[in-house]
Parts: sequence; structure tokens; C-alpha cells
Amino acid sequence: MHPVVDTPPVQLAVRRSPWSVALGLCAAALAGVGANAVIALAARIAGVPGNFQPLNPPSYTFLTVFGVLLGALGWAVTRAVSKNPRKLLSWLVPVVVLASCIPDLFLLEQGSAAGVLAAVLMHVAPAVIAVPVYKRLLPLPS
Repeated sequence: MHPVVDTPPVQLAVRRSPWSVALGLCAAALAGVGANAVIALAARIAGVPGNFQPLNPPSYTFLTVFGVLLGALGWAVTRAVSKNPRKLLSWLVPVVVLASCIPDLFLLEQGSAAGVLAAVLMHVAPAVIAVPVYKRLLPLPS
């Protein structure tokens, strides 16, 4: 008689259709732009001057969409090439988001600390929105 071995099933990464991925990334980008619009509005209400470029819609809209798409590309590449993408992304995502904030620190001479704080938050908010979308659209193997 053979003993019964209870092994957990191996979960393979699900493959989504290109259309569902595209639609999900558009939704994430739109939500990120919306979140950044709220942050920019709050900063303006707090007194950040109107000439502080990062809070102008053309600037943050383009950069938010670009960041969400670049993040998805990085997620997909990491998922494809890493032996342990979950572990790698657990530290890589925060490091990349923090590194993306470094240029904002050089804006202190152009704007107030509140403006720079808003600009930094405009990196964090889309990441907080996009990462769960990446997890759903481009799931990682367990």
C-alpha cells in the first residue's frame, strides 16, 4: 500500500487576454491620474503656487500614464525572468517608487515643501493603485 502524500497544487500564472490587460492598465492609469488630480488640487488649496509645474495637469497626466505603463512592463519582465518574482518585487517596487521621487527633491527651490510633498505623493498614489492591478492582470506564480 502506498502512503497518501498531501502536496499543495502548483499554481501557475494565469494568462490574461491582451485586451483585458490593456483595459485594466487604462483603468489603472485613469485612476492614478484622478488620484493625482486630487493631490494637486489639495496642494493648490494649501497654497502651492500655480507656477509649480509638477502640479499642472499636462505634466502629471503624461507622467502618470507613462509610469503606470512602465511599471507594468517592469512587472511583466520581472515575472518572466525571475526565479522568485514575488520576493524580488516585494523590495523592487518600493525602491523604484522611492527612486522616482528623488528628482522632486531638487524642486524645493522652485516650490514650497508642500509642493514637493505633493509631487512625491503623486508617485506613491499611482503605485498604490497600479500594483494591485498588476497583481490581478499579471499574476505571479506562487
